[in-house]
Amino acid sequence: MAPKTNLQLIQECDNFPYYEDDSEFYERHMSNYHTFKVNGCNAVLGYIPNSIVEKFHWIENDWKVDSTARTVTLMAAPDAEPAVRNEIMTRLIAEAVRRETFEVLKGWRNEMYPIYAPGGKFLMEIERCASPLFGIITYGVHMTGYVEDEKEGMKLWVARRSKTKQTYPNMLDNTAAGGMSTGEHPYACAIREAAEEASIPAAVFEERARPVGVLTYFYVRDARAGGETGLLQPEIEYVYDIKLDASHTVKPCDSEVEDFRLWTVDEVRQSLKEGEWKPNCAVVILDFLIRHGILTPENEPDYLEIMARIHRRLPFPTVKFLK
Repeated sequence: MAPKTNLQLIQECDNFPYYEDDSEFYERHMSNYHTFKVNGCNAVLGYIPNSIVEKFHWIENDWKVDSTARTVTLMAAPDAEPAVRNEIMTRLIAEAVRRETFEVLKGWRNEMYPIYAPGGKFLMEIERCASPLFGIITYGVHMTGYVEDEKEGMKLWVARRSKTKQTYPNMLDNTAAGGMSTGEHPYACAIREAAEEASIPAAVFEERARPVGVLTYFYVRDARAGGETGLLQPEIEYVYDIKLDASHTVKPCDSEVEDFRLWTVDEVRQSLKEGEWKPNCAVVILDFLIRHGILTPENEPDYLEIMARIHRRLPFPTVKFLK
């Protein structure tokens, strides 16, 4: 297999078409989806593949499916409380689980992901594993632990995902990462994930970690993600760097991580070329290399395209994490 370029790694993660590249193709492509809406909110909240719409057993009166306009609308009262919408969505997903309609629902997580209206107003929530069925924006955190070695320079703590993990088994991963549940803010989520996945105590994180930006992309799931292929996963990832002492050993704290290895930048870059990384984790690492002056406009021919693709403007409402 030919080595992967950095742009190919980005394209593997940000792989939903762009209107600007070919407007006619984009319009044809969009005919494969219904838009997901909530009564009383004018915004489109996600894209649902037509094939998924056809498999759901929509509960009469709770949902309106318009095959001509290609819309699916949750029909709670326009001024309904989030709990009312949650109850409607929960019944729909429970029926799909009972009928064993979708493979992706076999990865039940008992985690709830939020859905927001324009302005960041909380509309409702949905079980994590069901979120790709509706193509909503999901939020997460990713962090890269690194040390400055006197002899070998910068070295990164790289995780190997468990061989038995349902999604992307045995692929390489960031030092710690995870999805943000309803009501969670990025920093609190990052502290939790650092402790749960990499045994980094909260005190160490608070002293040594720093927020370094946010990445956005629009991912079309393949077989490695588990469940149905072609589901949409637009994501927003809050990114942190953690500079650790050479004496601090990062180690697994749960069953999701097989092991950690402390790799030089050259070793990390070689593993990227070999396609060993989970797609969105490769994006986080490339962003790290850019921010630390390792990938530059002078040595990366696709620098501008990469920068644009990892900060994609998504077509759905987003939230403001203000306290």
